[in-house]
Amino acid sequence: MKFEGVNEKTVLIVKPDGVQRGLVGEVLKRLEMKGLKIAGLKMMYLNEEKLREHYAHHVEKPFYPGLEKFMKSSPVVAVCVEGKNSVAAVRLIAGVTNASQADGGTIRGDLAMGVCNVVHCSDSIDTAKAEVKRFFEDSEVYEYDKTEYLHVYMDDERN
Repeated sequence: MKFEGVNEKTVLIVKPDGVQRGLVGEVLKRLEMKGLKIAGLKMMYLNEEKLREHYAHHVEKPFYPGLEKFMKSSPVVAVCVEGKNSVAAVRLIAGVTNASQADGGTIRGDLAMGVCNVVHCSDSIDTAKAEVKRFFEDSEVYEYDKTEYLHVYMDDERN
């Protein structure tokens, strides 16, 4: 069975603070509890080149050196998430960027206090497509049917 309507992909990265605080399992749990599929998962160090590409819109800002240092301080966990409207769903689960203003019940609202906000997530479908390519080789993103979708989406939502 193929669920054509639920194959939007996005990226969530558990940042160094989340890895160091042992929150990877909690983050993955929240994604899976929502009914999203983990299509790719890996731990990696982000080098200067990858960070400059990823944060190109921040490179010239005064806070960038600190951001780069933070993101290189520990490995991160990159997750390729798949599901219907996955970009919006993951952003909702993550909460707003400024963790001090994030709602309770979100990853950032429950698990972070400020700029160290545990996760990064793609902010649009176009960004998600670029980030999947940036952080994952084609062979690292798995296509499989998740039979749970029969219990997460109605027939017309899956096609």
